[in-house]
Amino acid sequence: MRLLVLRCEAPSITDFSEAPVVPEVFDLPAVPTRRDLKMLDDAAFDVLPHDPTPSLDEIAKQPDVAHLGTPQPAPQQPDRILRVVVIGSDAALSAVITRLMRADNLWAEVGYVPLGDSTAAKNWGLPTDPSQALAFALTGAVRPVPTIRDDAAIAVAGSASITEWEPGEITGEIIVDDRVIIRHEASPKSPRRGVFGARLVPMMDAPGIAAVTMDTPLPGTEIRKGLLKRPTGTVIPESLSTGRALQAGGPSLRVTVDGVPRKRAVERVTFYRHLRDLQIVRP
Repeated sequence: MRLLVLRCEAPSITDFSEAPVVPEVFDLPAVPTRRDLKMLDDAAFDVLPHDPTPSLDEIAKQPDVAHLGTPQPAPQQPDRILRVVVIGSDAALSAVITRLMRADNLWAEVGYVPLGDSTAAKNWGLPTDPSQALAFALTGAVRPVPTIRDDAAIAVAGSASITEWEPGEITGEIIVDDRVIIRHEASPKSPRRGVFGARLVPMMDAPGIAAVTMDTPLPGTEIRKGLLKRPTGTVIPESLSTGRALQAGGPSLRVTVDGVPRKRAVERVTFYRHLRDLQIVRP
C-alpha cells in the first residue's frame, strides 16, 4: 500500500500509529489547489503507470453503461493499493476528489477525517470524533458511491446549491431528470418563506443525486432585517427528487459546491453522475 495523508490546515493531527504502513504526510491549505495536489498525480502514476481498463471515452460509447446502476469497485487492480486520507473540510475533500476525477484516478481509495460540521460525513455515517474518524479512514474498507460533479468538472463531496446571485428568491427553473422542482419568478420583496433555490447531495446508490427545494435562504445569506423569522437553509421535504442529473437555468444563478461559490453568476448549470464511481472508505 501507498498511503498519502493530506492535512488541510490540520497540523494538530499527528498520531498515525494505526496506519498499516508509514504514511506520506502533506500539510496543505484549507482548500488545496491543483498545484498543491500534484503529489496525487505522481503517486497514481507510480502505483499504476498504465491503466489497462477502458477509457472514459470508450465507456461513454458503450450502449449499456452498467455502472450507472449500483456503484461498483474500480476495475483497476494495481499490485499496490493507493489510499488518500483527507483531513479537513468538505471543501478540501471536494478539491481532492476533483483532482482525482480530472486525472481519471478515481480508482484510488479515499478516506476522510472531517474537521467541524460535515455533510459528507453525515451522508456516509463517518465517526464524528477526529481520532476515531482517523483510525477508520486509515484502516476501514471501501464501499463505492456515485461521483457527482458539475459541468465545470467540480466534484461534490457533501452538498451543492443553486440560488439567486443576489440575496433573495430565485428566478429560474430547476429540473431533476424529467421532474421540475422549481419554476419560479422572484417576488419584488423577500418573503419570510418562498422559493430560494435547491440543494443537492450525492446518494449512496443509484441514480446518484437527491435534491430538494429551499424555502428559506442558505445560512449566511443577508436578507433585509426583520423579514426572516425562521432558520435559514430549511427545505421542503415533499419536493425531494432523485435522478442522474440536475439542470438549472435562470438570468443570474449562484452555484455553490461544498461552501465554495463560483466567482461569477451563471445562466445555466448541470450536475450529473460521473462515469467513474468514488471508492470511499465508509461503514
